[in-house]
Amino acid sequence: QVQLVESGGGLVQAGGSLTLSCVASGSIFRPNVMGWYRQAPGKQRELVAEITSGANTNYADSVKGRCTISRDSAKNWVYLQMNSLKSEDTAVYYCNMNSARSGPYWGKGTLVTVSS
Repeated sequence: QVQLVESGGGLVQAGGSLTLSCVASGSIFRPNVMGWYRQAPGKQRELVAEITSGANTNYADSVKGRCTISRDSAKNWVYLQMNSLKSEDTAVYYCNMNSARSGPYWGKGTLVTVSS
């Protein structure tokens, strides 16, 4: 089992920045993919960004150029730097880990609220 704990959510004004962090613990298999998903009220959960063990990244079109995902694989951390935040970025953000041998695993989520 893998446990994921997110932190860094909160209330921010439109145009502001926020960094989310997630730490994984437990039986972690490598290589793996760590990512951030979000779910806004009344909407389905969607991918925001993901990063492989080899640091290859993938971003949703809606956040390209505004968000940067990074990871510290040795310490099992993944980060999401979000800039130029918009009201439509308001959502619960979930950390995710998946590998060929186990997963996917999800954190409990952290709420990001962007005020206009």
